[in-house]
Amino acid sequence: MRKLVALFAVLMLTALVGCVTINVYFPEAAAQKAADQFIGSVIDQGAQAAPAPKNGASSGMESKPAEGGPSASVIDLLIPAAYAAGSTPDLRIHTPAIDAIHARMSKRFRESLKSLLDEGAIGFTQDGLVAVRSLSAAPLAQRAGVKSTVAAENKDRNQLYTAIAKANGHPEWASQVRETFAQLWVQRAHAGWYYQNSAGVWKRK
Repeated sequence: MRKLVALFAVLMLTALVGCVTINVYFPEAAAQKAADQFIGSVIDQGAQAAPAPKNGASSGMESKPAEGGPSASVIDLLIPAAYAAGSTPDLRIHTPAIDAIHARMSKRFRESLKSLLDEGAIGFTQDGLVAVRSLSAAPLAQRAGVKSTVAAENKDRNQLYTAIAKANGHPEWASQVRETFAQLWVQRAHAGWYYQNSAGVWKRK
């Protein structure tokens, strides 16, 4: 009798595993929200950025323990690192590494990047970076340092996209994080700033 019960339990567990769909997807809406928050706090520094969540974790990254008895517990064991289909977690954008990048980018924006964007010397690229558009448009006092400023900014941006993906446990999301940020840099750009369209042609907002 006990063998039959054990066999039945194994069969039920096997059936349950077959019904579980593990759907680890890129949370596009959450990424857009995170990018908007990060970019806004850099280029619109008059507005105060949202404080980092306590204990270094985003309020939406943790899910409530499943309720409903043994079957819920089994599912928790089967998919401990997967998001349930249809969930919309926040994207974590506060870690020591990300906050350090944010501080450097904010300082650089105040000291040099904003004036270069205002003058049309540089602009936003399709891949979430910045590039020199017209060196002659840069203020004379900044002209010699434009290329080094662009290089430093792009280094931080590349690190940012990778750091956000890693902070959320999915390094493979880096390219999607970059794509989302690239769109939001253009959307949040001030009037008169330049950006590249999908064909790589400079356009003025």
